[in-house]
Amino acid sequence: MNSFYELFIKKYYICINNKTSKFCLMGKSVIDRILIFLKMRGEATASLVAHELSITKEGARLHLLKLLEQGLVISVSKSEGVGRPTAYYALSEQGLAKFPDTHADVTVQLLKSIKNLLGENALDLLIHDREKQTYQRYADALEGKNKIEERLETISKVRSEEGYMAEWKAENGTYLLIENHCPICAAATECQGFCRAELKNFRQLIGEKYEVERVQHIITDGQRCVYQIKEVSAKN
Repeated sequence: MNSFYELFIKKYYICINNKTSKFCLMGKSVIDRILIFLKMRGEATASLVAHELSITKEGARLHLLKLLEQGLVISVSKSEGVGRPTAYYALSEQGLAKFPDTHADVTVQLLKSIKNLLGENALDLLIHDREKQTYQRYADALEGKNKIEERLETISKVRSEEGYMAEWKAENGTYLLIENHCPICAAATECQGFCRAELKNFRQLIGEKYEVERVQHIITDGQRCVYQIKEVSAKN
């Protein structure tokens, strides 16, 4: 499996707003690449940033200090056995704002208008229609891919193209599907039906042999959505 960071750097600069999104500006400097990496990773040391971006540790440290001064990252010291505490860096709220929610204000206003003028049922119908279209698009992409790894790789790729910065990992006999960004976060916060529809689609697309549960939620946890995928027989 390719590192998602490599996939993102090579393929993700397809902007979500006709090449005018803030995402178009990212990837042109080391600073931007660090922001992307911290967004996907959650937190990282200067050593890990240096290794991932193929720069010196001192260079990574200086860039992180600059981001710290700009208020784009925060730093937390953690004790890891003998020796001095290690500094871990993560995006601040200002840093997270560099990854915008697509047309957030307009979308939320439209959802509120639908709910107020037409009622909850109309909103449910809208989400159901979107869910069906999304499912069919993913099902077409998954045609002929029967192995769970192939299906997760394809889902991750499609989700990344849609702005979710998705990746998957095998971990302790289970699989994790991770979405490091949500381009419809404001809409999902306003209407949780989008999140329920997403989980339902994943369960159908991955198949009855696997149990799919959301174990982290960007709306409540503030960082990313993580889905745990476990073979049904493995639980018994």
